[in-house]
Amino acid sequence: MRSRKARAAWAIGCDLGGTTLRVLARDPTGRRRRLRAPAVPLAALPARLRAALRGWAIRPDEVGALVVASRGVWTPAERRAATARLRGLGRRVRVLSDVEAARDGALGDRPGILLLAGTGSIALGRDRRGKLGRAGGLGPLLGDEGSAFWIGRAWLPIARRGAGALALRRLALRPDAVARVAALAPAAVRAARSGHPIAQAIVVGAHVALAELVADLAGRLRLRPPVPVSWAGGLLEDPRFRAGVWLAARNAGLRLAPTPPRGTALDAALRLAERLIARRAPAR
Repeated sequence: MRSRKARAAWAIGCDLGGTTLRVLARDPTGRRRRLRAPAVPLAALPARLRAALRGWAIRPDEVGALVVASRGVWTPAERRAATARLRGLGRRVRVLSDVEAARDGALGDRPGILLLAGTGSIALGRDRRGKLGRAGGLGPLLGDEGSAFWIGRAWLPIARRGAGALALRRLALRPDAVARVAALAPAAVRAARSGHPIAQAIVVGAHVALAELVADLAGRLRLRPPVPVSWAGGLLEDPRFRAGVWLAARNAGLRLAPTPPRGTALDAALRLAERLIARRAPAR
């Protein structure tokens, strides 16, 4: 007979992106608990999750597995450090990159590329042998070409025309400066569609930059055309913006096979948590 502890195993998936924190918990009976909130620094995530568990009346010892897909986590050392912070929030804890989870959610184990364009930008792909590769994703200081931040920064002189240097400096020094600048991107896209020439140049430049990420990675992974490519992130949820990226890729001579995402990073994180629980479940 299975113990009460085994029966009460909640699986929790967490997607900590650049702008939004999403959490989904599910138990073996199908009960669900959800959280959607502004993103927090990774160091503050344990306290945020503890508060969520309290609100849901779930004890940490009832969490069979917690899987966190987080921005800014790539190396084994970064994963170990993040896992150590989250220890005690579940019987098993696993941390992986949010982009890796997004790719797995969108394409599963199939070869192909996930293009993510939200606050930041990155292309993550898998070749026919399962080898992973990436292009971009170096953050707002060194990269994030074509992202919402990249668009917002270019649009900032127009959006904040008349703002003094002091006001712009205050914006730059805010802890949420990247998110606030990225939040200007939708206005730039709308202005481009209304015929604003500067906005049009910025948005077309973003299309080209994102297409170049895909082309670079497809070449390095030696993916045969048409290259399967799926998408994630707020910018690419817009079909018209997405179509501009595919057009830029075709204009550069790259044949793509756009593939709607099967699921999200959060879906992938929850599935992995449930698999971790299943591996440790006692025999009936």
